[in-house]
Amino acid sequence: MEAYPEAVDDLARLAVLLGGPVVPAARGLLGARLSAGGVTVRITEVEAYAGTAQDPASHAHRGRTPRNAAMFGPAGHAYVYFTYGMHWCLNVVTGPDGEASAVLVRAGEVVTGLAQARSRRRAARSDGDLARGPARLCATLGVDRSAYGRNLLGDGPVRLRPALEPVPDPAVAAGPRVGVTGAHDVPWRFWITGDPTVSAYRRHVPRRRAAEAARPVAET
Repeated sequence: MEAYPEAVDDLARLAVLLGGPVVPAARGLLGARLSAGGVTVRITEVEAYAGTAQDPASHAHRGRTPRNAAMFGPAGHAYVYFTYGMHWCLNVVTGPDGEASAVLVRAGEVVTGLAQARSRRRAARSDGDLARGPARLCATLGVDRSAYGRNLLGDGPVRLRPALEPVPDPAVAAGPRVGVTGAHDVPWRFWITGDPTVSAYRRHVPRRRAAEAARPVAET
């Protein structure tokens, strides 16, 4: 198992960060390292989702269900969900137990295990594309349903560790979250400015509006 060079108190500070409000926790996860399946990525893009009634874009907005139960705590554990019938996405739970806030890990730079990452993502156009986007990141790490509810701060198969070097504020940008249907203008997406692994922003377009935009215009 990979040995991490940081001191125990660094991991303790990360645990404190994750136990607090979700927005500072999301910002603080930039530069942190996520390891699984022989690959480590440096996190370059995240999104914050607040709990229950606070955030209409959150999976916990309508309360606890079997699917989102892991969001309700403890902090530092994994909430993994399946989307579009084919992709896994990984979130880091934050806040006090019962709050149901979490940080979606959207993108990262592969820093170890590059050959393994390439073998999992043969369709990637470049190494920067390996973990660009939440589904690609999970595919690169080999993360799936088996990570659901696991403690990411422990020594399990999926491990979250502090950044080796903090990301300074001038290097961080914030903006709206990608493709959400509610609270789409809330600037809770954070990314490292200019990093080639950061995913492209796509604003949510309601189905009716998208259909109207695609409809041919009648000749006059």
